[in-house]
Amino acid sequence: MILRFIIIFFLILLSSCSNKEKVYEIKPKIDPYLIYEEAYEAFENGDYFFAQKKFFEAELNLDIIEHAAKASIMASYSLYSINFYDEALENIERYKKKYPADKNIIYAHYLVAIIYFEQITDEKKDMNPLIKSKDKIDYFLKNYPNSEYAIDLKFKKDLIINQMAAKELFVAKYYISTQKWIPAINRLKVIVKDYDKTVFIEEALHRLVETYYFIGLEKEAKKYASILGYNYNSSEWFKQSYKILNKDYDLFQSQKIKKENLIKRIIKKIK
Repeated sequence: MILRFIIIFFLILLSSCSNKEKVYEIKPKIDPYLIYEEAYEAFENGDYFFAQKKFFEAELNLDIIEHAAKASIMASYSLYSINFYDEALENIERYKKKYPADKNIIYAHYLVAIIYFEQITDEKKDMNPLIKSKDKIDYFLKNYPNSEYAIDLKFKKDLIINQMAAKELFVAKYYISTQKWIPAINRLKVIVKDYDKTVFIEEALHRLVETYYFIGLEKEAKKYASILGYNYNSSEWFKQSYKILNKDYDLFQSQKIKKENLIKRIIKKIK
């Protein structure tokens, strides 16, 4: 019995020593630059999911801060490329806190703006992505107005403003269809006030003429018709507004055309 106990004791002791040797086993250090090269090769081949994993691994092992920062921003771009927008934004925020002086910080802010921009849907959907995207672009243009990315974001901002105007017009037309005149007028006035440089300003002015005239406020209708006529007197929306306020519009137009044709014939004969 005692002999059996001694044998078991020595077996446990040997097992313990063996485990300790495994715990303290020294493993060769992985070359982080080889990991980065592997990540970049995957990135070049369009395997962004694998690339982002390897860029993260490279970042953890790189000793030079500048190189680690580059791996981090590449991981973010890889996540963006596979539409993992939330994960990309989360990693960019981590990057900005960890590497605030990195030379690619401007690109990080640009990438944030692009991610928000690409989540915009049409004018029938939620307004929040439009507002968030515009805020991010405004931040970039305010802080980095002369960067190489500014021109692209200015163009995208114009698209956003047009889409915001389209959203207001879409809602206004819905209110008109349900005969909710006051909310419709308020929405149309937002376009006149805030989005007068967009392609939707002419229709917004016409809808104001149309709505005010329908509810019997002819003075207000004429006010917006005069604005439309002064700025866009050759547009189809002005012609439609003119028809509302001038019942003899068709007769006037036909007489004008006859007069113009007569003048052309006279000039032709003189020639």
